[in-house]
Amino acid sequence: MQMQNIPFVTTTWDDVERTEHPGVTGVAYWQTRNFGDIRVRMVEYTPGYLADHWCSKGHVLLCLEGELHTELDDGRTFILRAGMSYQVADQAEAHRSSTVTGARLFIVD
Repeated sequence: MQMQNIPFVTTTWDDVERTEHPGVTGVAYWQTRNFGDIRVRMVEYTPGYLADHWCSKGHVLLCLEGELHTELDDGRTFILRAGMSYQVADQAEAHRSSTVTGARLFIVD
């Protein structure tokens, strides 16, 4: 990830449009800002959310609230709670998210 040509800017997340992304079950709500090739998001997963796809995009993901379950395509699973993060490179390991209780995340990719 190269962070270039981004002037200093602040974001008031309450002012950023919220878009809905249904999963296999539950819904993800995204608030997205784009800075060149970099996407910065606040994401909320409703209780019972299961992603409808395996993702191979790289992310830096911080769990702000709730509990996030991440399954890798090799069968490993990880649980993130508030204050925990994961980092993964593009095309490194396909992953899929779910949550029983709901989760709020901050993601840069």
